[in-house]
Parts: sequence; structure tokens; C-alpha cells
Amino acid sequence: MDEIARFVQKHKFPRFDLKAVFFDMDGVLFDSMKYHAYAWVKAMRASGIPFTEYDCYMNEGRTGESTINEFSIKYRGHEATEAEIESIYSLKSRYFESCPAVEPIPAVLPLLKKIKEQGLDIFIVTGSAQKSLLSRLNHYFPNIFEKDKMITAFDVKRGKPDPEPYLIALKKAQLEPWQALVIENAPLGVQSAVGAKILTIAVNTGILENKVLADAGAEVVFPNMNTLLKHWNDFYE
Repeated sequence: MDEIARFVQKHKFPRFDLKAVFFDMDGVLFDSMKYHAYAWVKAMRASGIPFTEYDCYMNEGRTGESTINEFSIKYRGHEATEAEIESIYSLKSRYFESCPAVEPIPAVLPLLKKIKEQGLDIFIVTGSAQKSLLSRLNHYFPNIFEKDKMITAFDVKRGKPDPEPYLIALKKAQLEPWQALVIENAPLGVQSAVGAKILTIAVNTGILENKVLADAGAEVVFPNMNTLLKHWNDFYE
């Protein structure tokens, strides 16, 4: 595949030898971004910060604290206090919890099953801080995910777009960058994975143009998960 050949050549890697797939969660496993956008907009604007739906999609993957500080600096000229961060994030969480139940992204379960059948490891690398994450994943994707193969907001200091989350994933998996592949849907997540020198696929499940994801560094951008499912064996050689 041309994209794999380009990736190997660009980084001067010896080869591409896939052993594990690293999945983002919101917008990749779950069709949840529209609810996160609603909740962030309501919570930020209640604090006088003119946050938009587009801002949410462009900043998806940041930790909650980082998102709040980023826009507090932008619109108020200073970082938020700890009390403000706790208040805004708590309000955001309440708005999110009031939304309808989140459903999986169409075609992601067959993709996960195919990857599992191929004997590849599956990791989650998310900026989420949900403590009930594993039970939720096991409900929708039984026998796919394992607790020790998850990197969340609790495991990182910097978070996306810093490469730290994906570097931690590589370390946990005991793999080199050319032995993994990332599936992302957000520009900051793509930047994080590319910064860790991992082959990165973007699936555009949101409101952004494909060019935004390509410009962030994705080797390939698919319009939806079903298209990736159809082309998956191009990456598993």
C-alpha cells in the first residue's frame, strides 16, 4: 500500500509490522461527539466563554482542564482557577449525562472483531476521565477491551496533542512505532499519534472537513468507519 510505503520511508523505519491497533474513543468507538459539543458549549457559555461546536471538534482529545484553560486564556487573558475548572467541568459533565444514551459508531464492532480475530492487540488511548469506562466498553463491545490496555486522562500529564498518550501506549504494548497503527477522528489526536511516529488513520465522523485531518498529519482519511472496514486488510498484510 502506498501510504504504508511512504510512512516507512519518511521515518526510515525497517518495515511496517503491525502488532497492535490504538483506538481513540469518542467519535471513533462511540457516536458521542455531538453530545460532548452540546455540553461543552452550554458549560463554557455559562461561564462567559464563547465556546462553539466547531471549537469542540477542533479541540477534541484535550483533557478537560486543558480545554478550559486554553479558552480562558483566549477570551479572558488568564488561566482558570482550580475552582473554575472544577465548576465548568462538573457542569459540562451534568449536561453530557442529560443527553440521550450514546451508541457505538456504525461498523466499528465488526472492525474490532476482525482485528481481534487477526491476533492483534487492541488498546484505547483517550482523553476521557470517565471512571466507568471499562464497564461501558464491555457492555457495547464484549470481550474486546482489557483494563491494562487503556490510556486515559488519569494516565497522562500533558495529553493530546502532545505525543505522550501514544508514547505511553507504545511502552505498555512493548512495541516500536512501526508495529502499531492509530485510528483517530480528531486533529489533536492525529497530531498526538503522528508526534509518536505511529501510522495514523483518520475516520471523519464529525463536522470537520477531511483536509483538517489530513493537514494534521493523517496518512489516510476515510469518510466513515464502514469504508475503513472494507479497506482494513490493506493495512494488515
